[in-house]
Amino acid sequence: MSGAKKDTKHRPPGAGKQRTISQLKVTLQGIRPPVWRRILVQSDVTLAQLHIILQMVFGWTESHLHQFVADGLSYGVRSPDDEWEVIDEKKVCLNRLLRTPGDRMLYEYDFGDGWEHLIALEKIEAPLPNGKYPMVLAGRRARPPEDVGGTWGYEEFLKAIGDPNHPEHESYLEWCGRSFDPEKFDTLEINRLFHGGWHPRKESGN
Repeated sequence: MSGAKKDTKHRPPGAGKQRTISQLKVTLQGIRPPVWRRILVQSDVTLAQLHIILQMVFGWTESHLHQFVADGLSYGVRSPDDEWEVIDEKKVCLNRLLRTPGDRMLYEYDFGDGWEHLIALEKIEAPLPNGKYPMVLAGRRARPPEDVGGTWGYEEFLKAIGDPNHPEHESYLEWCGRSFDPEKFDTLEINRLFHGGWHPRKESGN
């Protein structure tokens, strides 16, 4: 071998660098048994994109304000009316904040009900051949109804709909459309919203 160095002068920035995938576990705080989702996303998604992904994964309706919080800093949609400094979520990528397995941050949705989601980076891996992302791998339980009143309101809601003798049983059923199953969650249903239901287990024939 001549030992000559490879010519990298004209290589574009990032050339030869493979995009990575982040496996996240997202858990809604303050509810037992827990409501959680395990998802795969491209590591370089912006926080603005991650916000949309989380809305779809949990079934929220994007009817309220939100923010991400990491290391004491707030990331979200900037407004002149902000009472604290908010960093533009469109300009920050996930892999800037969650770099090493075990890193965590919060996603808060609806400042009134105060739904806090703990986002934990479980691992970073190479993309699957022909993989489609984002992808939901697993999850448990339905998220609470919008505007139910936070964790306390959700507890009262579950008591009422589960007890026909509760004084607010009928009014709560009417409010929620007469049907709510707190145990319901279907990974394929969410993946279908993203890209027709593709799943790595289906791809491998399992």
